[in-house]
Amino acid sequence: MSYVHAAIKMKFMNTQENIIFSWCKPWLINRVFTVVITLTIFVAGFIGWQPQASAILAQGDAVTDPQAILRYSLPIDNDFVRKLQRNLEDVSNQLRGKRWKNIGRDLKNASFVLSSRRQQLLATVPEERKPQAESLIEQLTSGTEELKEIVEAKDREATYIKRKELLGLVSDLEELMVVGYPFEVPEEYNNLPQLLGRATVAMETNKGDLEIVIDGYSAPVNGGNFVDLVQRGFYDGLDFNRAEDFYILQAGDPPGEADGFIDPKTNEYRAIPLEVLVKGDDSPVYGDTLEELGRYLDQPVIPFNAYGAIALARPADDPNGGSSQFFFFKFDTEITPPGYNLMDGRYSVFGYLVKGKEVLEELTAGDKIISAKVIDGLDNLKES
Repeated sequence: MSYVHAAIKMKFMNTQENIIFSWCKPWLINRVFTVVITLTIFVAGFIGWQPQASAILAQGDAVTDPQAILRYSLPIDNDFVRKLQRNLEDVSNQLRGKRWKNIGRDLKNASFVLSSRRQQLLATVPEERKPQAESLIEQLTSGTEELKEIVEAKDREATYIKRKELLGLVSDLEELMVVGYPFEVPEEYNNLPQLLGRATVAMETNKGDLEIVIDGYSAPVNGGNFVDLVQRGFYDGLDFNRAEDFYILQAGDPPGEADGFIDPKTNEYRAIPLEVLVKGDDSPVYGDTLEELGRYLDQPVIPFNAYGAIALARPADDPNGGSSQFFFFKFDTEITPPGYNLMDGRYSVFGYLVKGKEVLEELTAGDKIISAKVIDGLDNLKES
């Protein structure tokens, strides 16, 4: 769909209620984009506020790979591993244009970090983990040399595969650098489950399997709530109850009158607060949207950039009224571009789909979650 076609589509939005999330019409899809400043202001007026134009336009260098976003969101401080990561990630960007010389330069830079900056790579790894880190660096070193040979042969498919393998090792190395948990969740939420780290959830649906990484480093309360409900078997057998165009796929609405999870200990609705960790902040924002705080241009650490971002559903008028319902965001890069978009800061992203994109593309309302299981990281769950 072109920008012109999308602009025409905007004319059919009749009222503010048509573009605000609620339980009846739950999901705002960010169709806000612009080809001219006039259109930008018009669209911004439609939703009740007028941020600067740059808050609506996409960032040209937005990261859209969920695995890359998850790497960057780890609470570590090591410039050299980040340089290694960036060089290997750039391989795919260069590969799309068949810029083999640029790929060669990326790999040369990666090799330099691995050979000449080994001590700096290891500097932020705790002593007890250094043998494992050294083994990973050896694998990265030999793997990078193998990738150089693949690149010399100009084998695109093999280049993609080897690059992915090496970045998996980089992820493992970076995770070894994480020490402790970076902040304390406010005391008022201690009655809620918390995910103090990461967990992986395997979800079986009637159309295939999905794998989701839940990021407790950025969203411990929202992530903890989801992992807790998965562990309880809450989602097993539930339908995907809403699908809006090709943007949103929602699930988690239990049978009966309740819109969310009723805690058997209290017989009360478990309400989950809005939770957004902004880049540069020491801890997440709770309770208010970034819009309400006037932080229009602030970027969340885990944004809606990647296809299959998973976030907490909530009533339109209550940022803290979410519970068990969640949604996958299936954006179109033209209509809902990555970077600055209006979803960020209004809803709590707590993870990403990392496997099963082709399955998610096919799922729609009426399809079913057969089962959901925590397959890694359950020990990071702090139960209420």
